[in-house]
Amino acid sequence: MFISYLAGAVPFSGLAARLLAGVDLRSQGSGTVSGTGLYEVTGFRPLAVAGSLDVAMGAVGPLLAGRRRPILGGLSAGAAVTGHNWSPFLGGAGGRGLSTALGATLAAAPEGTLVLGACMGLGRLVRQTGLASLLGIVALIPVLGRRRGLAGVVLGASLALPMVMKRVLGNGRPEDRSDLGRVFLWRLLFDQDPDKT
Repeated sequence: MFISYLAGAVPFSGLAARLLAGVDLRSQGSGTVSGTGLYEVTGFRPLAVAGSLDVAMGAVGPLLAGRRRPILGGLSAGAAVTGHNWSPFLGGAGGRGLSTALGATLAAAPEGTLVLGACMGLGRLVRQTGLASLLGIVALIPVLGRRRGLAGVVLGASLALPMVMKRVLGNGRPEDRSDLGRVFLWRLLFDQDPDKT
């Protein structure tokens, strides 16, 4: 699991943004070290390369665990997402974990990749990527549980927990602390603070 965590923690998008544009994604836009942030500062080609590496790092844990240890593979997948979301190489900053989760499900449960990918695509179509990706994240647990039993529930929960936590916690303290409940609910649903809509 530790190898999976370290693999997930490598900030490919952050490295590409720094090398190609001289930009620290932690201080750009939403402050998320993600493919979206990289795309905003460098365009599609670097995103395609770094995004592919983000997907690949999610597959490391499930592949090392092998098919005979699906529970370990699920926990390792969650470790990769946790490393990606709170990278020690970025002082605890990171991305949202979706690309890493896509790689993990691709290796361990391809139907999870379809769920996440379909919800992300739907979100793009209706211009509500935050809400649609939340639906995909939450749907992982029942879909994978139905298809793969306990191992599927473990995989779905191991991926969903760090992704939901990152959404709620965001990249910093809310600027408006007068109504924290509203801020955290908005972050959960739309993956941004209310003042950024």
